[in-house]
Amino acid sequence: MFDIKWIRDNSAAFDHAMARRGLAPQAEGLIAIDDRRRALVGELQHAQERRNAASKEIGKAKASGDEAAAQAVIDEVAKLKSQIQEGEEAERRIDAELQDALSRLPNMPHDDVPDGEDEEANVEVRRVGTPPSFDFSPKEHFEISGLAGELSLDRAARMSGARFALLQGSLARLERAIGQFMVDIQTGEHGYMEVSPPLLVRDEALYGTSQLPKFAEDLFKTTDGRWLIPTAEVPLTNMVAGETLDETALPMRVTALTPCFRSEAGSAGRDVRGILRQHQFWKCEMVSVTTPQSSLEELERMTGCAEEVLKRLGLAYRVMVLSAGDMGFGARKTYDIEVWLPGQDTYREISSCSVCGDFQARRMNARYRPDGEKGLRFVHTLNGSGLAVGRTLIAVLENYQNADGSVTVPEALRPYMGGIEKIGAA
Repeated sequence: MFDIKWIRDNSAAFDHAMARRGLAPQAEGLIAIDDRRRALVGELQHAQERRNAASKEIGKAKASGDEAAAQAVIDEVAKLKSQIQEGEEAERRIDAELQDALSRLPNMPHDDVPDGEDEEANVEVRRVGTPPSFDFSPKEHFEISGLAGELSLDRAARMSGARFALLQGSLARLERAIGQFMVDIQTGEHGYMEVSPPLLVRDEALYGTSQLPKFAEDLFKTTDGRWLIPTAEVPLTNMVAGETLDETALPMRVTALTPCFRSEAGSAGRDVRGILRQHQFWKCEMVSVTTPQSSLEELERMTGCAEEVLKRLGLAYRVMVLSAGDMGFGARKTYDIEVWLPGQDTYREISSCSVCGDFQARRMNARYRPDGEKGLRFVHTLNGSGLAVGRTLIAVLENYQNADGSVTVPEALRPYMGGIEKIGAA
């Protein structure tokens, strides 16, 4: 969300930022709406002033015994009252029109974000680890023979439809172990506070984190008007909605391991095999709330927290900085972490860490009180996956698969697996 006053004063810079996002100039149209609002506000102020003056004239006319003059002013006041009510309703409509127009525009990219229309313009920052070598042709996760009885897509489809999975036995335990492992690292070593948030939220929460109104089709809505969360970013970030924090409370770092629900609108035909792209999946989410001056540093820290999980699991990955055209709607700068998947012979996204500046804070009215200052400022918010559990499960299965169809359990996960060293043995 943007400040229309800032857009008025920086229209060229604003249009340049929107152009980097692939949009036509926006400032002129927004300012035109605001001009209508300002003109109407001026008319209302004039009408209010005249009504106040006329009200005084009624008493004077009656005191002088001029009932005709008094009645004429009374009629004028009644007319002004009606005009003011209609004007206030019109002002509310224009305010809503302006807010809706502003709410549908993406965040402005940070200056050091690479230009580009899509993922082809993303820039690799670093690679960590070496992809494993096999003396056999590595399989995709859903082809590993030893797991055939523990991964059932057909059973899930019968009860829920496509893009759902049913895990059982050691595979279900491994998924749970991965999620617990992630939360333990983020809370025990990286200073994030664990939260168990609601999985159903109202419109206001999704508006605050910018999923609404633009991305309603990507979400699942209940019959009572609530929404299933697409990520724990929504409830975690909304913990500060409408609040004023002391600067000493920042940075605030929270994490949650939750199911996530996405309709995957527009993804027909993409990743239809296996469990890479699901309507329901687990994810360990990290959210930070910071001061403006520390948010970019916090992004680097958050990305490192996500990377640490992959390092502990011995998985090769690379870090990409996304181009302006490939970033998420609310982001100013984003790092994607892509893990190596031998079965696909490529890197695939497993985490996305973004700094949003005050974009979400303005929508949520989340502020802080700077030390030694009288005024309030909007906080900066960040979010990142630490990591997506299902995709981490895929990476473990594919990178640790054996020729006999079994999968070796990474050492870091064995304490969570009761010491089990291998699953799916043929």
